[in-house]
Amino acid sequence: MMFLVDTNVFLEILLGQDKKKDCKKFLQNNIRNLNITDFSLHSIGVILFRYGKDDVFQRFIEDIMSNTRLLSLPIQLYREVVNIRKSMNLDFDDAYQYSIARYYSLKVVTMDKDFKRIKDVEILFL
Repeated sequence: MMFLVDTNVFLEILLGQDKKKDCKKFLQNNIRNLNITDFSLHSIGVILFRYGKDDVFQRFIEDIMSNTRLLSLPIQLYREVVNIRKSMNLDFDDAYQYSIARYYSLKVVTMDKDFKRIKDVEILFL
C-alpha cells in the first residue's frame, strides 16, 4: 500500500508533540511507501522557519526526502480542489491532500479529524 502522509504527521515528530512515537513508528515501518505533497513540504518549511528551526528543516529534507516521493497536482485538476472544498467543506490544504490521494490512488495517513468526511479515499488515522 502506498501512503500520502499528511503534514501533521511530520510536524508531530519535528515539533516533539504528543504522538511523536506513533508517527515515527509508522514512517519507519513504511519507509518505502511514503509520499508527501509539495504543499506539505512547503507548509513544514514555513512552520519550522517561523520557529527558527531552519536546521531541523534541513535535516528533514536530508532524512525524509531521500525515501519519500514528492507529489504535485496537475494544474488542470486545481478546479476540482475548489469543488471538493465546497462539496466536502474542507480547508484548502485538506482538499488538496484529498485530490492528490485520489489522483494517485493513495491512502491518506493523518491525525486530522476533518478527513472523517472522506468516503471514497482510504484514510488511516494515527
